[in-house]
Amino acid sequence: MGEVIDILCFGAHPDDVELGMAGTIYQEVQKGTRVGIIDLTRGELGSRGDEHTRKEEAARASEILGIHARENLGMADGFFEHSKDNLMAIVTKIRQYRPSIVFCNASSDRHPDHGKGSKLVQDACFLAGLLKVKTELDGQEQEHWRPKRVFTYIQDHYIQPDFVVDITDSFDKRMEAVMAYNTQFLDNNKGHKTPISSEEFMIFMKGRLAEFGRRINVKYGEGFTSVNPLKVSNIADLL
Repeated sequence: MGEVIDILCFGAHPDDVELGMAGTIYQEVQKGTRVGIIDLTRGELGSRGDEHTRKEEAARASEILGIHARENLGMADGFFEHSKDNLMAIVTKIRQYRPSIVFCNASSDRHPDHGKGSKLVQDACFLAGLLKVKTELDGQEQEHWRPKRVFTYIQDHYIQPDFVVDITDSFDKRMEAVMAYNTQFLDNNKGHKTPISSEEFMIFMKGRLAEFGRRINVKYGEGFTSVNPLKVSNIADLL
């Protein structure tokens, strides 16, 4: 069956997961939660860096966060499609790691890959639970598995969060993990300018975290939406 991961986080590109929820991941790892990241593409169309530097940067970010597994599915950056092959690749990983919770990109965002990737992951989470959808890993037929919860993290476009995680204590580690992608952010302002390679983007990102934090009366927060309604048995649990 392989190594079981409690929380499996998907991103269309290396750095998506860090930008969306690095603080939450770090805190969960510190609690003993097993967390993994799967990048759909290598980010090879990025204006700065290349697939080799992105791979190295992802490894550094993973080490900073202390996650238990990271893989890249090698889909075509910018051109991957909602196809059976891509769905089945994700289904195989969900069944391999058997996460209770899956996180993925926002359903709509500035980069079209984010919405496409989110739809792929959400649909794959459903398909992974179907008995008659057959997959194999290392020559062995996999058991069906459906995560209990699927959530999306928030990146560029503002989305009203369904819940916010207090990351005040992990803010510095979050920023360290993001800045591991030094070809993408600042990098002493070397290379082609992009919407995320300026000091203004850093101000925006910290402001977004502060905004979400303010919503729950803390300094910094990361916001998330739930694909399905959250189950509550006791109203007091919401306090």
